[in-house]
Amino acid sequence: MLFVNNSAIIGLDKFFSISSNLTSLAPNPYGKAGRKRFYEEDNRSILDDLQCNDPDNCGFSSDAHTEGTVWDLIPGVKSDMYPHQREGFEFIWSHLAGGIQLGKLAKPSACGGDGCIISHAPGTGKTRLTIIFIQSYMNFNPSSRPLIVAPRTMLLTWEEEFKKWGFDIPFHNLNNPDFTGKEDEAARNLVKDSKSSEMINLTRIVKLKSWAEKRSILGISYSLFEQICGASTKKGKHPLSPRRKLEAEQMWKVLVEFPGLVVFDEGHNPRNDQSYSWNALLKLKTRRRILLSGTPFQNNFEELYNTVCLVRPEWTTNPTCLGAFDKKQRTWGQMRSRKGNAGKGQFADDNTKRAKEVRAMISPFVHVYKGTILQDKLPGLRNSVVVLQPTALQQRCSDRIQLIKNPFEYERIEAKVTIHPSLLLNEKRSMFLEEDKHSGDWERLTEIKLNPEGGVKARFAVDLIRLCQAMNERVLVFSQWVDPLLLIRDLLKSQFQWVEGEEVMYMDGKCDAKQRQSSMSYFNDPSTKAKVMLATTRGCNEGISLVGASRVVLLDVAWNPSVERQAISRAFRLGQKKIVFVYHLLMAGAREEDKYNRQVEKYWLSELVFSCSDTEADAKKIPAAVAEDKILEEMVQHQKLKHIFQKITLLDEASYLDEEFV
Repeated sequence: MLFVNNSAIIGLDKFFSISSNLTSLAPNPYGKAGRKRFYEEDNRSILDDLQCNDPDNCGFSSDAHTEGTVWDLIPGVKSDMYPHQREGFEFIWSHLAGGIQLGKLAKPSACGGDGCIISHAPGTGKTRLTIIFIQSYMNFNPSSRPLIVAPRTMLLTWEEEFKKWGFDIPFHNLNNPDFTGKEDEAARNLVKDSKSSEMINLTRIVKLKSWAEKRSILGISYSLFEQICGASTKKGKHPLSPRRKLEAEQMWKVLVEFPGLVVFDEGHNPRNDQSYSWNALLKLKTRRRILLSGTPFQNNFEELYNTVCLVRPEWTTNPTCLGAFDKKQRTWGQMRSRKGNAGKGQFADDNTKRAKEVRAMISPFVHVYKGTILQDKLPGLRNSVVVLQPTALQQRCSDRIQLIKNPFEYERIEAKVTIHPSLLLNEKRSMFLEEDKHSGDWERLTEIKLNPEGGVKARFAVDLIRLCQAMNERVLVFSQWVDPLLLIRDLLKSQFQWVEGEEVMYMDGKCDAKQRQSSMSYFNDPSTKAKVMLATTRGCNEGISLVGASRVVLLDVAWNPSVERQAISRAFRLGQKKIVFVYHLLMAGAREEDKYNRQVEKYWLSELVFSCSDTEADAKKIPAAVAEDKILEEMVQHQKLKHIFQKITLLDEASYLDEEFV
């Protein structure tokens, strides 16, 4: 028996009626004579026999589970978990089911759990914690159908983690167009002769049926969830055809009404309340929701409010909650526009007060862990801000782009100029056509394209990578933009005759999921030739493990501090065996210095809201001993390099609470 919300049962006959008319999924539902297609001869959909009930019905009726605690559902696992994972496990059970005593959970009064947030530092094992909870929850409530919503790039990671920890329950990845062999055999046979143009949607239908009917887990990306569940309500120049709309409504019904448990991985991503994704996720029927995020506070209180609403949908109409988060709050830009330090101080005081109010409201259902396990178990982290002196050509290019009025365009172009000015060759040449003393700069940019000395950040990265070879260390280079990474790739090929796919690896958000997994495994394998991984922060800064790297270079600056924190955590996470050295690169005199200082303010606010409630954990915040950075020291003392360094600041946890970094 499967479960949907009670309010949905009223429309169940209509739902099945729609299902029986799902022939529109195939252009020719009957096909050629003798050809068995997606539909039976009686024209019924394979989703038509799904039976429904309330997803929030506990289903705790097994006589085998009436004594002991939830730990007895998964014998032997507790001793293999870290203390913060054990606390998180019991915290989730208490919020989603009402406690950890099996005898009490078996009573009807235990029903009606609510959502919670697991805010554990990136790289501290949130995925494994969640897998253990899901396994125990499904052992106690076999009729529950968990749904995992995650960034597209994370779904294969979930598959790998289920296999790694010996999880014996099928995982259906709705984004994967291939069958795994664990789907419902009868449903799979119905579509095996279908046309290739039909297979994507038919494969999804088969996986939805397999998940809904048999004990299993479904994984789907935020973008695909939006595509399926928001498609029928979107308005645009090209509205959906009746066939596509009906198809979307069918899958939407299953996705929102069948889950008995929902996990939002990197749950801070859908934080815009104007997006179809956020609004579609709110329509999920179950109250049992887990939001995983190492960085739930991204930019401001409004985004945090929207994130919290995913696990507490009732907050969207609660006046008290709306008032506490103050959706009319002043922006960071308005704070900066105030004259004098007094105005800035007043704004900081206002936000401090609001942060404390918000913390008091959300702390009952948020489990915070700041990551002391990383300090205790890993060799160490050295985090440095490196301010570099621009070349003369870089400075002239920086002066020219001051005329750009569009702030977004300026930010993008400035990032390129600070890395290597030849990246301007991809921009409009009109900036360099004026008849002045610098009119020859455009030709000069072409000449220095494969010369790392032409751009101060590119030079730092190439020389760092060069020195890391002798130390047998691998380097992870991040940028928000693709062009700088491709330039660094070309420089490495030119300087060292390296080959992409061997010494040089590259990943962005558009990489095929299987290729991404293969690249990660290759890079982390110490026996391979890999030397450097070039990756975009947007596509590769969450969830994945790149512990093969012990040096992290951040070429440009993001407004959101969590972007850089997530990027660093690709290397500084459980499994790392070396000290991790991080370099935040800034070009002296550029606006990105101010941008970086705004990161500090946002990080400070996040710390106020999500400070650890465990006093013992707070007391343990003693940084691990970190060795001196011999490579950076050699670069600073090198006769040909020392002139590029203007300032180097070593950061620690307390540095994030200072007024200024640089």
